[in-house]
Amino acid sequence: MFKFADDTTVVGLITNNDETAYREEVRVLGVWCQENNLSLNVSKTKEMIVDFRKQEREHPPIHIEGTVVEKVESFKFLGVHITDKLNWSTHTDSVVKTAQQRLFNLRRLKKFGLSPKSLTNFYRCTIESILSGCITAWYGNCSAHNRKALQRVVRTAQRITGGKLPALQDTYTTRCHRKAKKIIKDNNHPSHCLFTPLSSRRRGQYRCIKAGTERLKNSFYLKAIRLLNSHH
Repeated sequence: MFKFADDTTVVGLITNNDETAYREEVRVLGVWCQENNLSLNVSKTKEMIVDFRKQEREHPPIHIEGTVVEKVESFKFLGVHITDKLNWSTHTDSVVKTAQQRLFNLRRLKKFGLSPKSLTNFYRCTIESILSGCITAWYGNCSAHNRKALQRVVRTAQRITGGKLPALQDTYTTRCHRKAKKIIKDNNHPSHCLFTPLSSRRRGQYRCIKAGTERLKNSFYLKAIRLLNSHH
């Protein structure tokens, strides 16, 4: 269970088609809300199932307070659009649309005579921050088409500001490396154990995680380990 302010998310890993623990967790959440005088808005509660098996299986609906929870193919979690296929087209389309709207403001500011430095600061604060939000979680598995659409926004902003702007690929690489270093220093981080140092003779090197799919190979943790090892 993940809680952020008034946003609560229950995540369950179902093995051998046994949904007992997952459904019990949902039931306990409903009971806890009732006992603590909290109103759980079932109409805004959604269920998303990620299942990559070749043979699709029908999943019985979840009920909260006698109401069926709606199943969805995607939902927005802390600003990131997650889909049941774990692809990022929905998220990148949303990000590009928002960024393009803010390019209009950047053009207006240039028309009003702002300096290139001020235009760049505006870009970094209002456009790059949108393009790179939670970038370590999703950029690694973006399609080539998605990346081109994102970088097209950067190139447009670069023409407007008249200065060199960092490519999103470079921003992604930098943030992956920085985030990995923070996790390694924090022994209490849930993912600290995924960064396993090799023998003392190979100081600064970390054990690579075996990846059976491209999705895992391109995920943050494997990317971060490759970056850490390449810096030594």
